[in-house]
Amino acid sequence: MWIDAHHHLWRYNDRDYVWMTGEMESLRHDFLIPELQAVLAESGIGGSVAVQARQSLAETDWLLQLAGECPIVRGVVGWVPLVDARVGERLDCLSQNPRLRGVRHVLHDEADDFYMLREDFNLGVDQLHARGLAYDILVFERHLPQTIQFVDRHPNQIFILDHIAKPRIREGVLSPWKENIQALAKRDNVYCKLSGMVTEARWNSWTRDDLAPFFEVVLSAFGPRRLMFGSDWPVLTLASSYKEWSNTVHSLIAALSSDEQERVGSGSAIEAYRLQ
Repeated sequence: MWIDAHHHLWRYNDRDYVWMTGEMESLRHDFLIPELQAVLAESGIGGSVAVQARQSLAETDWLLQLAGECPIVRGVVGWVPLVDARVGERLDCLSQNPRLRGVRHVLHDEADDFYMLREDFNLGVDQLHARGLAYDILVFERHLPQTIQFVDRHPNQIFILDHIAKPRIREGVLSPWKENIQALAKRDNVYCKLSGMVTEARWNSWTRDDLAPFFEVVLSAFGPRRLMFGSDWPVLTLASSYKEWSNTVHSLIAALSSDEQERVGSGSAIEAYRLQ
């Protein structure tokens, strides 16, 4: 059974989800466990990792509660205030829940493109490894050079790059994203999610051929051992159904061996997030 290493859940309100702009109107309603179970079942996905969608400890607690009630959600990537000097206390409390498997901050929405190099932020990230927690990197391609500097400050920390760093798929532009991805992938502690690609393409007219050059770059750079399937559902639905995306990933990795396909489908996520 595959694992979806990246999806979201939310009870919608217009205060906490201001990033859902006019073109994202279809996202402005609840996406909860029943809807998740339906799309996973349709594609034969046997487990998942729920990822934060707003920077709130209340949401982290809520996602952990949902994971405790629904065994299919095998892990949670939550948010904690990493720049808070007392973040270690927060993490000690939250990490008592075995479903907390990682932490994420929405770096690409920070006004400062070099936010990840702040000393207080890095002191917070220093707290993760000892607690067995991964860190999800959410950036645009323009952030990749400083992301490499950030990763190099934490050689023992497991990092997971979300959405292949959101390259310019819509324009078909590979460089300098390609070269920066190749450099980042030289760090063995960095994994990469095959997620978020179709929403960086033309929403209504993307094709597998539009995605293939970008897939080939991350496959070559990270290899199947450090690639993992993710959907970014329900944001995915702006450009694709869940089933269409699942089928597309199966098609992209069809030339790999069965062991390599299993690695992309579940093995990398199990290893990186230490899923039970």
